[in-house]
Amino acid sequence: AEDNDPAFFARSLGHVARARGMSQLARETGISRMGLIKALSAEGNPSFATITKVLDALGYRIDIVPKTQQRAAE
Repeated sequence: AEDNDPAFFARSLGHVARARGMSQLARETGISRMGLIKALSAEGNPSFATITKVLDALGYRIDIVPKTQQRAAE
């Protein structure tokens, strides 16, 4: 996410989703399996709502921190 490349982020999330099981994720998010596959592919353009549903179902969350705080922690 630090690279500010939404397509890369979505594809990476897709890899994690496939590793965890797309069918189960579809049940947990209420998004069809094919919808998830398409949204989280190289050609996909998922909405923020889709991203947050997938992250929640996978047990992740997005934290927003100031860039200056991030650099200080590195």
